Amino acid sequence: MTNSSVELKYQNQSLQLPVFEGTEGEKGVDISQLRAKTGLITLDPGFVNTGSCTSGITFIDGDKGILRYRGIPIEVLAERSNFLETSYLLIYGKLPTADELEKFTQRVKRHTMLHEDIKRFYDGFPRDAHPMAILGSVVCSLSVFYQHETGDPAYLAELNRVRLLAKLPTIAAYAYKKSVGQPFIYPDNSRSYCENFLYMMFSTPAERYEVDPDLIDTLNLLLILHADHEQNCSTATVRMVQSSGASMWASITAGICALSGPLHGGANQEVIEMLEQIHADGGNVKKYVDLAKSKESSFRLMGFGHRVYKNFDPRAKIIKTACDKLLKKMKVADPLLDIAKQLEEAALKDSYFIEKKLYPNVDFYSGIIYRAMGIPVNAFTVMFALGRLPGWLAQAKELNEDKATKIGRPRQVYTGPALSDYTPIEKRKA
Repeated sequence: MTNSSVELKYQNQSLQLPVFEGTEGEKGVDISQLRAKTGLITLDPGFVNTGSCTSGITFIDGDKGILRYRGIPIEVLAERSNFLETSYLLIYGKLPTADELEKFTQRVKRHTMLHEDIKRFYDGFPRDAHPMAILGSVVCSLSVFYQHETGDPAYLAELNRVRLLAKLPTIAAYAYKKSVGQPFIYPDNSRSYCENFLYMMFSTPAERYEVDPDLIDTLNLLLILHADHEQNCSTATVRMVQSSGASMWASITAGICALSGPLHGGANQEVIEMLEQIHADGGNVKKYVDLAKSKESSFRLMGFGHRVYKNFDPRAKIIKTACDKLLKKMKVADPLLDIAKQLEEAALKDSYFIEKKLYPNVDFYSGIIYRAMGIPVNAFTVMFALGRLPGWLAQAKELNEDKATKIGRPRQVYTGPALSDYTPIEKRKA
């Protein structure tokens, strides 16, 4: 809290509203007493100017292209960390020692399997069921398998965080196997976190499968880049549900459901769908670049620009290098990838995109990489959820430990009819 304040004058009242300042200089006006003292509330559709909490997890400066987890730049973590270490950092607020990381990793490995009865749930899903719907359904159902556990609440909350980190890749891999009619592959706990997921996704009992180390490294990178992103739609949803005292299973399920919306988690899928549209139209990249620049056209280039980053997306710089390296090694012959490279080149050189700072973002490159890796397009959002899980867990933990936490209860400004009479049904006119 700073010593400064903002003065609000309304009718004959004058109210001093304290200004709260974060560690990076961000300032927010504390309006917690506004309604009680003036009868007023603030109106902010989408909450784009409203801070719902204070948080020590992730810092973003969209104008400068900065993203840090617990103070550590994303560029450093991408180069030097792995996903489970980054998860530990987000959840517990510090980098683990070698011993702490080893114990954490082994705990996660011990919980990768699903209860055998859960496999029967997959029999009830249609073969073409969307993987995100399956992911949310199965995560929510996990609550009934652990509903009678008793003991120290803090210990059980910690155990459930580990369980979620361990089981979500298994749930996701089973959803994919269901869609292609292949048998489920049990996790192999001798493998690393990302290697195990790729093993469950793409191996079969019929032949030996070795996971490409470069695919493991690339997946590690992608998950780290998506691990948290401040108070976005799904994260705010997790915190809102958790504020009611709901279980961790319910809160994470709510986050998965929020992420499934095309305006939030579907951006990298939309990139591939856009590339398919351009390919079906003869691959004329220039035509669609011109359409994107035309005020008369409704066409938008997906995967360019970002609501938060007004300069560049720091994650996109990192992932572009990985994308170029992986595609060069894999030598993937894919016309959509050729179109993507042409779009990237056009956007980076065209003055229109440069002036408007519409650079390729993390969704543009992640969609391309996932396609090259063999991940189905409708599972792209599932990959997003796998990466975002530790951020959700960290945010829920932070909320639970905040003594100032209250149940989320936004206000509204009513715009419906004023006091009205009840008209008997026989006197109502069509």
